[in-house]
Amino acid sequence: MTVTASQGYDGTNRAAEDGLQRLISIFRRRLRLFGGVVLVVLAVAMVWIVSQPTQYVATATLSLNNKKQPVVTATPNAVPDQAPDSSGVDTEVEVLRSRALAERVVRDLHLDQDAEFNPRLRPAGMVSSIRKFISGLAPAGAAAPVRQNADIESSTDALMTGLKVNRAGLTYLINVSYTALDAAKSARIANGFVRAYLSSELDSKSNASTDATDWLSDRLKQLRAQVETADTDLQQYKIANNLMSSQGATLTEQEISTLDQQLALTRAQEAEATARLQTARRQLASGSTGEDVGEALSSPVIQQLRQQRAITSKTVADLQGRYGDRHPEMLKAKRELADLDGQIQGEIQRIISNLEAQAQVARQRTASIEASVGQSRGKLVGNNRAVVRLNELQRNADAARALYETMLNRYKETSIDKGLQQTDAHIVSAAAIPTSPSQRKGLEMLFGVLVALTAGVASIMVAELLDNVISDGEMIEGELDTSYLGAIPLLSSTADTPELARMGPERFVVERPLSSFTEAIRSINASVLFSRLGQDTKVVAVTSSLPGEGKTTTSVCLARTLALAGKSVVLVDCDLRQRAVKRVLGTAPEAGLLEVLNGDVTLEQALVPDDLSGASFLPLSDRAYTPRDVFGSKAMSDLLEQLREKFDIVVLDTAPVLLVTETRTLTAMADACILLVRWRKTSKRAVGASLKLLRTANAPLSGAALTQVDLREIRSISQSDPSAYYKTYKKYYAE
Repeated sequence: MTVTASQGYDGTNRAAEDGLQRLISIFRRRLRLFGGVVLVVLAVAMVWIVSQPTQYVATATLSLNNKKQPVVTATPNAVPDQAPDSSGVDTEVEVLRSRALAERVVRDLHLDQDAEFNPRLRPAGMVSSIRKFISGLAPAGAAAPVRQNADIESSTDALMTGLKVNRAGLTYLINVSYTALDAAKSARIANGFVRAYLSSELDSKSNASTDATDWLSDRLKQLRAQVETADTDLQQYKIANNLMSSQGATLTEQEISTLDQQLALTRAQEAEATARLQTARRQLASGSTGEDVGEALSSPVIQQLRQQRAITSKTVADLQGRYGDRHPEMLKAKRELADLDGQIQGEIQRIISNLEAQAQVARQRTASIEASVGQSRGKLVGNNRAVVRLNELQRNADAARALYETMLNRYKETSIDKGLQQTDAHIVSAAAIPTSPSQRKGLEMLFGVLVALTAGVASIMVAELLDNVISDGEMIEGELDTSYLGAIPLLSSTADTPELARMGPERFVVERPLSSFTEAIRSINASVLFSRLGQDTKVVAVTSSLPGEGKTTTSVCLARTLALAGKSVVLVDCDLRQRAVKRVLGTAPEAGLLEVLNGDVTLEQALVPDDLSGASFLPLSDRAYTPRDVFGSKAMSDLLEQLREKFDIVVLDTAPVLLVTETRTLTAMADACILLVRWRKTSKRAVGASLKLLRTANAPLSGAALTQVDLREIRSISQSDPSAYYKTYKKYYAE
């Protein structure tokens, strides 16, 4: 378990070290680009810093009112004051940066007459001359206004370049800074922006109050007419429907109320009269003489008659005891007594009759009042139907009157508040005239250095992103998924003297067999010849993706090194278009590959011996041309079989695989195929496309080899390639 953790830790460290080394190698490879970009950017930055004129910065500070205190105790104004929130403060910052405010400052401070802000007033130049010429083309009447407006616009543009407005943290403070060439002017303009902002706030509120007052005045006129119309409609409807009222009730309702009271009283009186009459009748029906009737008891006439009867009755009693019943006085007294009784009975009858009359009158009166109540109630039903519309008219009138009163109060308040407007901000500190310039040359230069270094790093990153070429064996094996056979160095990077470099690779491998260059060729040979385990490799096809990748040179070097090693080798020029092998011979051959395939000459007649190495060349002559596909013919197959029997190794110098179709046929007929890739020149896409074509053609691809590798620079590009350590093992070889 411990070993595994240690291995993981070591693997992580190695990955980090490899990544760091790769970054270092990239930097070393792009050092010239980095240095050039840094120097150019740094030079431009220094020139710009030195050429900048001396500038001064003045700052004024505003504070937005976060607590609103009303000027008078009244309802809110037409433009309500509210404490600004964070977005409100940011909005005011943008207002201070607005072009409209800057134009107001230009007009207030007459900056259109200042040459610093008005280009037309500066010394004449080409641009000024063109502007004057264009302005001279305008009509004479419109020239002055147009020119003045143009001056205002251009001065506003120039003014806004020096303005800086920012909020102090999350506070309600806003700093207004201005940068100008003159110290006093910078303070004057900064204060001008602050004053213009406050003035614009007051103007905005005043205009809003004026607009509100005017609108309220117009609205009051409309509402007054609506109130008058609503009241008129209400009164006319009351009159038309007999809905006139007094003390909160209509006349009909008041009449019904009065009749109801009278009816209740009349019914009580009727009940009382009826009760007295019925009581009297019951008493008479029970055998009473009527003297005990209540009305009789309270009648003064009956009371007087009773008194007289009592006296007469006493007289009768006295006379009877004194004279007897037959005495004339006695008889007279009895007649008086009977007469009094008759008078009493008559009076009682009159009382009973009066009670009947009173009861009858009470019933008639009740009936009359009931009839009146019925009529009034019928009238009230009609009124109630009309009250629905009346209530609607009343509500309309009340609503119109309430709205009118509200608007009237609002109008009064707005008229009062119009002259009491205050700004929502105040000046915390006015801009003072700065005593020293704002530029810090040292800081600006340091910033320029940082920008230059950043630009240099960015240029390296861009160059790496755009770099799509093959740089080392890792890219061949990792990104292209094929074997890496080795690297063939650029001769000028290994030769000790220019004379050796001018010798040429083909001759150099013969003259310097113990050199690192020749060893690289032998390494390629070994990688190819032993790429097929258990099988002989006799036919080796050498190809590339594009022209100019050292294909013919490598083929000649491979053939000569193999011949010097004791192998019988033949190099066949299969590039019908370039025919570059004849360049190595130095003379134009009389016959070559095409003549052999056509049967014009024998193989022995076409072969050209190499005096330097002992190899044989089968070139292409300049005399023979063919439009046919000779490499896919039976003659070519027979020729290859003949070459296999005659030689140990057959090297085929083919055309670029991306350009010539015949190359795929030739590589499929070989025992091994080498794809040459020019170091730092051939793109990964081209190599990938070539590999795809070769695999599609079933070519026996042994791998890819890098050519023309500059051993002086490869260390800065790749640390994994063995060629990167050339300086270390250089002394080992005898160049």
